[in-house]
Amino acid sequence: MGSFNRDENGDLNKALIVAELSTKDDDGLYRDKLDLWSRLCEESKKLWSIVGPAIFSRVASYSMNVITQAFAGHLGEVELASISIANTVIVGFNFGLLLGMASALETLCGQAFGAKRYQMLGIYMQRSWIVLFICCFLLLPIYIFTTPILKMLGQSDAVSEQSGLVALWMIPLHFSFAFQFPLQRFLQCQLKNQIIAWVSLAGLAVNVLTSWLLVYVFDFGIVGAAIALDVSWWFLVFGMFLYASCGWCPLTWTGFSMQAFFGLWEFFKLSVASGVMLCLENWYYRILILMTGYLKNATIAVDALSVCMTINGWEMMIPLAFFAGTGVRVANELGAGNGKAAKFATIVSVAESTVIGLFFCALILIIHDQFAYIFTSSADVLQAVDEMSFLLAITILLNSVQPILSGVAVGSGWQAWVAYINLGCYYIIGLPLGFIMGWIFKTGVMGIWGGMIFGGTAIQTVILAIITIRCDWEKEAEKASKRVMKWSRSPEPNNRLEDQQ
Repeated sequence: MGSFNRDENGDLNKALIVAELSTKDDDGLYRDKLDLWSRLCEESKKLWSIVGPAIFSRVASYSMNVITQAFAGHLGEVELASISIANTVIVGFNFGLLLGMASALETLCGQAFGAKRYQMLGIYMQRSWIVLFICCFLLLPIYIFTTPILKMLGQSDAVSEQSGLVALWMIPLHFSFAFQFPLQRFLQCQLKNQIIAWVSLAGLAVNVLTSWLLVYVFDFGIVGAAIALDVSWWFLVFGMFLYASCGWCPLTWTGFSMQAFFGLWEFFKLSVASGVMLCLENWYYRILILMTGYLKNATIAVDALSVCMTINGWEMMIPLAFFAGTGVRVANELGAGNGKAAKFATIVSVAESTVIGLFFCALILIIHDQFAYIFTSSADVLQAVDEMSFLLAITILLNSVQPILSGVAVGSGWQAWVAYINLGCYYIIGLPLGFIMGWIFKTGVMGIWGGMIFGGTAIQTVILAIITIRCDWEKEAEKASKRVMKWSRSPEPNNRLEDQQ
């Protein structure tokens, strides 16, 4: 790190940088400033080699959901509310758990890649496939019984019936998560991010085409929108698997192996810790939409909040890309035994993500009365969204920091600790405060959302920041080295994997 090219252009660039940074201080200060600047540039280059393609691929993937909601929204208000609940609450409930469970690969694959144990990446991915596929079967009743569940929770009959129908047609989408999430992390941890971006772009094109054909040409209505989403996500699975299995990952993919069936219980426990960490946060905003369904004029409130959550989720792809990039960078450096580099990567990632968050926060405040036209032409919904735009801006700003700190936790293997923090902040503080603000003080959806933001998200962000600042990075590097050695053992009959520390 911190090296420059030795040709004339490189020497000239170096001279210009020195001239720019120079003051009347001593030569040691010149070197310190130059070294800091070069380290910053080098770390930003490494970070954005992951974050750039990750932003593109995540925005493209999430845009599939946005396109589906947009097509449904122009069919009618009930259709928009139905697919919003099915996609945001039912699919989102399972999405959060499976995504979190797959993030165990960011710890294991990232640290193994940093330690040059390349052959283990393919084994870890296959273990993740097995664990997530089994979990998909266990979660199936949520899709099958969506209608009675929503009626029991107090949703209207019309919305519950339509949401139940959509949920059944989204079962193939549900099973695609078990393969797509591990594949994405497998490629991401070995810095093969460009292929993820290209496959995501192709998947977005498939989604637009199939949505138009099934909704408007063949007139399948809301069912057609759901099928288009199924096709698009499975396209992502096959695209990434073909890349991984057809010779472009020779060091990390050596074919299917029986070794993947060893140590599944230990892998399951680590995956569950990761899943709980992320899903507690993911479910938090799903519950917000359900709570809104109990308010007066619930259809308008749910529609307006769904629009805001969709915009938030769309922009959230950028912090989530930083979450992924930070997790990979921290895991790689800790796996290589370099604690100081992991700390520096954290600082750079948090700073750059915060700057981007400030930009989008300001943008939402500027176009507060216009962005909802993407989804609806209802005057009531447009007005409600306009009133919520301030809370949306604050949420975007907080989310520009919190996921990056969670990425540090994933890269370091702190999932279990963060799960307890999320439980306390979101469900012991945030939800009750949202309930009090919304119903006791009768401030409606604004009170519910505001209470959950300031009572849950803000406090959680502060706690994670304190933990990260006080972290002993050299000690974390030692723990990572021990973890890599333990999880890389050959699965001999008498040599079982020990429990994850």
